[in-house]
Amino acid sequence: MKKYKLRKNAEFRVVYRKGRSFSNNLLVLYTYKNNRNDFNRFGVSVSKKVGKSVVRSRVRRLIKESYRLNVDNFKKGYDLVVVARTFSKDKSYNQIESSLINLFKKAGLYNN
Repeated sequence: MKKYKLRKNAEFRVVYRKGRSFSNNLLVLYTYKNNRNDFNRFGVSVSKKVGKSVVRSRVRRLIKESYRLNVDNFKKGYDLVVVARTFSKDKSYNQIESSLINLFKKAGLYNN
């Protein structure tokens, strides 16, 4: 499962620079087409502006879980970075999940 994660700063920078971005009031999604057609690589970024470490970890867990449960509905072959905005700090799981699905639909990466 580790090969499906974006971990290094350089990997994040490539997605930020060369990819496309889509946003709503809670999250920002950066997408970049990679050469691997069988899986996506996924990364989450939560700034210190969102809150202290407990709040940031909670938001990160909610984003990762909503991605994990919906990964079968997303198109494959992309590097994805989700950035949490400050409004996401006190939102529930359902709100984060609907926001993430909305972004994937905007990007044209949602299969339904």
